[in-house]
Amino acid sequence: VDAEFAPMFSRIRGDLPKVTTYLVFDGEVPDGMVDADALMDEASTGEPELPEATEPGSTMIYTSGTTGKPKGALRRGGANPAQGLALMQHIGYVPDDIYIPTGPLYHSGPGGFMGIAQSLGQTVVLQRKFNAEDWLRLVDTYKVTSTFSAPTPIRLICNLPEEVKAKYDVSSMKRMVANAAPWSFALKQMYVRDFPADSLWEVYGSTELGVNCVLKPEDQMRKPGSCGQPAPMVEVKLFDDDGNEVTGTGPEATGELFVKSPSVFADYYKQHDKFLADQKHGYQTVGDIAYRDDEGYVYICDRKKDMIISGGMNIYPAEIEAALEHHPDVIEVAVFGVPSEEWGESVHAVVVLREGATASEDDIIEFARQHLAHYRVPKSVTFIDELPKTGSGKILKRELRAPFWEGRERQVN
Repeated sequence: VDAEFAPMFSRIRGDLPKVTTYLVFDGEVPDGMVDADALMDEASTGEPELPEATEPGSTMIYTSGTTGKPKGALRRGGANPAQGLALMQHIGYVPDDIYIPTGPLYHSGPGGFMGIAQSLGQTVVLQRKFNAEDWLRLVDTYKVTSTFSAPTPIRLICNLPEEVKAKYDVSSMKRMVANAAPWSFALKQMYVRDFPADSLWEVYGSTELGVNCVLKPEDQMRKPGSCGQPAPMVEVKLFDDDGNEVTGTGPEATGELFVKSPSVFADYYKQHDKFLADQKHGYQTVGDIAYRDDEGYVYICDRKKDMIISGGMNIYPAEIEAALEHHPDVIEVAVFGVPSEEWGESVHAVVVLREGATASEDDIIEFARQHLAHYRVPKSVTFIDELPKTGSGKILKRELRAPFWEGRERQVN
């Protein structure tokens, strides 16, 4: 525990009966906790003796919990590093890059790509707490060339007043890796307006499966909605609900996306049955629905659990969200299904407006009619000041959805 957070853990120790030891670094140590720095000073520099059968070290990063309770994704030590090296070469990382992690380091994205930076001996610039203008200052001051970001921080940066953005030089940026949550095409357009257009990369992946697809800078504007082609050393297949491989192309040929690669995790901690349930023919899934075009580019429709079934039609919220984000008054939007006696489910949108914007429910619905098929148009809209999110920036739709389904037989994740 960092000393900054030790008082908080002192307050909640009674709620954590399984935690027996607290190691405190870099500061005052509360009663009942252990001074980790003193232990380090006293420790031997020799390697510990381990039984021959001891497995190499491993990692366990918890999933973000957007669809349910976070799960521990276990990776065993001694994994083949070849895929990571191939990805580094594919994106073009070099030792002279200067990296700033635009996001929390407990998230596998910012932390994992910082691991790439460290393995190459790059300079890493850390921001104590994210602030949009301060981020621009750091990029300008240290000539940052590389980062990894969810959409929320970049949206805040791009929405700063023009006179604020004009104070900082961001021309050094060479590798902005977009992920953690989908970037809308509207946000990508904002980014390439403010930053070098050839710096924008996108990766599709997950805590469990690693990086699965990569969309290069030259494809960002020509392939709207795509997350790219399979990353080096990654095999991607789509399967229908009956376990048959989907080999067609286009939006009508959707299937659940499964992956095989050296980066796939080893198991869910204490949830082995869940791990096995998400396997098919040696491939693993996290439940995303996707399709491919005739050039092999992958398009993620949505999480299988988030799909809306209205009047027998399958509706993917991500498509509606992408359309509504083009409305000039909209900053963010979340779409999900709510109960409908007539249709089973109907489409509902929760919208965050720009400061001073006055768009009404009717305005949003009319805009949707102009850009979407009739069955995808939201039947209702509500407005809030801020969408609930995980620490890594993913929208917690289950919190938005829950009040609408309260008391219903259907279990909502």
